[in-house]
Amino acid sequence: MKRVALILFLFVLLMNGRHSGNQPPATFDSLSVRARALSAAEVGDLASYGPLRLTGAWQLTGSHPAFGGFSSLVVSDDGALVALNDTGELFGFRVSGERGQGFVKPLPRVGLEQGWPSWKWDSESMQRDPVTGRSWVGFEFLQRICRYAPDFKALEGCVEPPAVRNWPLTGGMESLVRFGDGRFMTISEMGTTKNGAHDVVLWRGDPVDPATPPPVHLGYRPPTGYRPTDALWLGGDKLLILNRRLTLADGFTARLVLVTLPKLEAGAVFSGAIVATFAPPGLADNFEALALSRVMGQPTLWVASDDNHFFLQRSLLLRFALPADWVSDRPAP
Repeated sequence: MKRVALILFLFVLLMNGRHSGNQPPATFDSLSVRARALSAAEVGDLASYGPLRLTGAWQLTGSHPAFGGFSSLVVSDDGALVALNDTGELFGFRVSGERGQGFVKPLPRVGLEQGWPSWKWDSESMQRDPVTGRSWVGFEFLQRICRYAPDFKALEGCVEPPAVRNWPLTGGMESLVRFGDGRFMTISEMGTTKNGAHDVVLWRGDPVDPATPPPVHLGYRPPTGYRPTDALWLGGDKLLILNRRLTLADGFTARLVLVTLPKLEAGAVFSGAIVATFAPPGLADNFEALALSRVMGQPTLWVASDDNHFFLQRSLLLRFALPADWVSDRPAP
């Protein structure tokens, strides 16, 4: 009970307020990552993952003090991971054996913002275009979306969309989705519409591009009591949404929802079916990040947790084989 109470206090302090760190972002450095495979007892009942087949589960620790706090994740087909934490720092590494080498580096930023405290860089969502190598990052506190050159070598531009201006400063762009035709979508963690659905903003193109028309608003209804923390497009009309809850009884729990998207137009509201649950006594923590790759041709889902740099939480990385018919090359509706 003491552990749950402390985590609840952390939730109120960090997730509904500013992050406490005042140090500037880390500079580029090498990184050693330990990936401890979780035991069967720690993994818990595999039935709670429904049609998802668990193929790997690790607790990650790193040699750099900034390691952890993962809020979004990108994984290439060859297994290279790039995780973004919630203070504007990137971590590249592989899970191959118990220990691996990697790097940590800050997101590029303009000179006037170099010295900002880390809590201001509340980077919560990330997308990458596999064709151009460009990446987009959503910043919750800044209510900003920025686009970066391949490998994050340079900052190309940013926008602070008026459409998200009224979202809570720490309940905004937890998720960012890029569809195959170049449309972008973000779901507010806490901002809601008049009908009670979570506000969804959809752009017809790159939100950073001034030529992109103004976005339209849609809505998402998560499982009761849960809030969306990340979303992942699988192709066609299939979207996975990770939803989080914190209660005194259970601590952190999460539910993964599979959505069949309606036609993406103004006013559309969508929800989905729960396909996996993360709750005690099985794997449970502050899960915030989803990523998709292929392992030997098999569509593979990665799920990562944000430990908030708090000693009672963990940086967990889970890998699941997805049903093959969930993933396609079809366009979004």
